[in-house]
Amino acid sequence: MTLPGYQTYSPPAPPKRSTLARASQVLGIVGLVGLVLCLAGVIPALVGVVLGTVSLVRRDADRRPAIVGVICSSLALLIGAGMLFVLLSKAAQCGDEARYPDDTSRRDCVEREFPFAQADRTP
Repeated sequence: MTLPGYQTYSPPAPPKRSTLARASQVLGIVGLVGLVLCLAGVIPALVGVVLGTVSLVRRDADRRPAIVGVICSSLALLIGAGMLFVLLSKAAQCGDEARYPDDTSRRDCVEREFPFAQADRTP
């Protein structure tokens, strides 16, 4: 009960947090780290861009994690696309039959360009 002219004290409401923005931020960071694992970070980064964009379009109160998530996810997508382009161009170069006419020379090219690939030399 309050006296006339006085108001009761109510604590300030906690700041609203957007779960879409936080999810976008986490997925962007996971996307950047996941690029080390054979481009596995591309899929979380793609989802992170979508969630961050939805959060920004909805004008959620907590915008900073959404912006960080969109930036990290976009960076992961750009790096992943660049790495994929380099790997596919090297593979196409090794598959060029004019440059490497026989199977042995193409296999040697693959072993030279991709040292992490193990070629089995059994006839």
